[in-house]
Amino acid sequence: MSVSRDEVLHLARLAALAVDPSELDALTEQMDRIVGFVGQLGALDVPDSAEPGESGGVILRADVVDAPEGPIDPAALSPFFEAGFFTVPRLGTLDRE
Repeated sequence: MSVSRDEVLHLARLAALAVDPSELDALTEQMDRIVGFVGQLGALDVPDSAEPGESGGVILRADVVDAPEGPIDPAALSPFFEAGFFTVPRLGTLDRE
């Protein structure tokens, strides 16, 4: 599969990106190479018995969000928490009187 200049401009328009006309040829070549690399994935020999998340015998970890139970006390996150606010220590170079 080959990526054309028009397709690059179309993608840039969809992503609301400005493309400098002098860089269009280089960008088109780079995107064409990326699409070529992704296309090579179809040539991989993956057994029909492979489970999703398995890659070459390596089982990947589950993609789950590990959220804490309940709210976190902000004071436990930083030693610089006073009266409901995070504070920043004064820098010596800014401490001019």
